[in-house]
Amino acid sequence: MKGRSQYRKGKPLKAIVVIPTINERENLERLIPEILAVDGVEVLIVDDNSSDGTGTLADRLALETGRVHVLHRPMRMGFGTAYIDGFKYALSNTDAQYIFEMDADFSHDPKYLPDFLEAMHDADLVVGSRYLKGISIVNWPLNRLIISKMGNWYARAVTRLPLTDVTAGFKCFRREVLENIDLDSIHSNGYSFQIEISYIVWKKGFRVKEIPIVFVDRTIGESKITYGIVWEAVWRVWSLRFKHLFARK
Repeated sequence: MKGRSQYRKGKPLKAIVVIPTINERENLERLIPEILAVDGVEVLIVDDNSSDGTGTLADRLALETGRVHVLHRPMRMGFGTAYIDGFKYALSNTDAQYIFEMDADFSHDPKYLPDFLEAMHDADLVVGSRYLKGISIVNWPLNRLIISKMGNWYARAVTRLPLTDVTAGFKCFRREVLENIDLDSIHSNGYSFQIEISYIVWKKGFRVKEIPIVFVDRTIGESKITYGIVWEAVWRVWSLRFKHLFARK
């Protein structure tokens, strides 16, 4: 893997937004300027060898803005491992106080970034929930909404996670949280990654908080969700529960 780092001078970096990409060039061109409009925020693009030139665009944005970092990976390896690699990079190569997870397809609106940062004043992990105030999802077909709601109910029932949206992918972590997690022990790579990392943070006694967001389904590009990702989440929650039950005190 090859990374490009932009070293800062002056005031400490407030936050960095980790964005995994596979063929997201068109979305990325519009998304990055909106994120960089938030003062003190930078971006780390983790690209899995996109065939549409996403990685090349990311390198250009890094040079042009001085606020974009790029981590190139050799092939499609899953967004769970992309976030793990991104977290490690952010911890090793930046002084960011807060580290975000965010999708590249505008389903996670950059306008919420200041809301996350405000909520971090009394939290260690802030989750952007689609279900905190009813159902705040736009353009999903009914069958996908039903699967998501049932999946969230199932995962909460098994893990007891105190969240309305356990599979949410729009998150902000306090730096110290990720520094206190064994990132190499996380093997989930789909929806279950979102469940597992929130579960670990909660079980370690960190403060977890939700804020409401409106989730708008992508209008450009293709979803990366597969049936394999869904089934991984089904069995992984039991693994998490039993691992905690039988963990040594």
